Amino acid sequence: MSLKDFSKNRFSPFSIRTAALAAVFITLLAAGLLWISLEAEWPQLVLLAVAIFMISFLVVYTVTDRLHRERLKHLNKIVKNMSRKKFDDYDSDLNESRDELDILLHRTVKASDSVNKELSRLNKIENYRKEFIGDISHELKTPIFAIQGFIETLLNGAVHDENVNELFLKKAMRNVNRLIFLTNDLMEISRLETGEMKSNIKDLYLRDVILDVVESLQYKAQKEDIEILVKDFDKNIQVKADRNQIKQILTNLIENGMKYNKPGGFVEIGITDYKKSKVKLLLYVKDSGIGIEKKDISRVTERFFRVDKSRSRDKGGTGLGLAIVKHIVEAHGEKLFIESQPEAGSTFSLTLTRSNTVLV
Repeated sequence: MSLKDFSKNRFSPFSIRTAALAAVFITLLAAGLLWISLEAEWPQLVLLAVAIFMISFLVVYTVTDRLHRERLKHLNKIVKNMSRKKFDDYDSDLNESRDELDILLHRTVKASDSVNKELSRLNKIENYRKEFIGDISHELKTPIFAIQGFIETLLNGAVHDENVNELFLKKAMRNVNRLIFLTNDLMEISRLETGEMKSNIKDLYLRDVILDVVESLQYKAQKEDIEILVKDFDKNIQVKADRNQIKQILTNLIENGMKYNKPGGFVEIGITDYKKSKVKLLLYVKDSGIGIEKKDISRVTERFFRVDKSRSRDKGGTGLGLAIVKHIVEAHGEKLFIESQPEAGSTFSLTLTRSNTVLV
């Protein structure tokens, strides 16, 4: 009989079997003692045995049924809810373990909690997949349709018009480059999220890494009329990090600071102490840009989220730069902090672990 059948049945087969076995044992024991002590006749002995059997059966059945029925009903409820993907908080209903059935009940509750957590995780992954595919489709459509439009226009005769053919080809190439950047960023964030990209943690001189990145971005900064400033700090400070990934973090943050800035603005890079831990420091990238609304700060590290969509698209942004930063920071076991006010600029800070050896 299943738990479902048991919960609907007035009589418990388990309790009946237990009571019958116990009653037989008690009856045989009592009958033997009566026969030896009282030397009763067989008819009297049989009647006494039947009476003892009935009384012991009822007593044992009542006790057994009372001990097990409610717990078996509870067990049935948990299993039935699991099959229906309904998960309640059962901890408050459980008593301390008294026997194997209580242990089984506790383990079933834990199994229910595990199934609930796993289903929640799978649902999040499924929602993530749908959202990710939707975002990618949306991001791919714009440059693809633009390229298609320029090429169709050229094929329809504009290719022979010297006034527009070169312009259209440049615009088509700009959208091709955008697709390339988007594809590279998608591959990178996919490798980060799946754990395929491993961090090669080594001791490195932080100032050298910052200066390398700043030098590579100076030409772009001059074109945007943005000044990149590096605050002076001890060149011998070392941190434990992946050199290439830290360079990518800095590149993404500095480019983001330039993209959402104003002509004549600045992007500043420096370090400060991390008050919560002496073994860590804060590397920050501060800009004088348009800033971020308070309601958007928690979302800027989401994939494809943009504070100013028109500006980021005009400047070739993929909407994945800060998401990549967040994943790299988390892969290092560090923390990312964002402070910003509209029209007052933004500051992105991340913790880095100091090396044990610092040259002086």
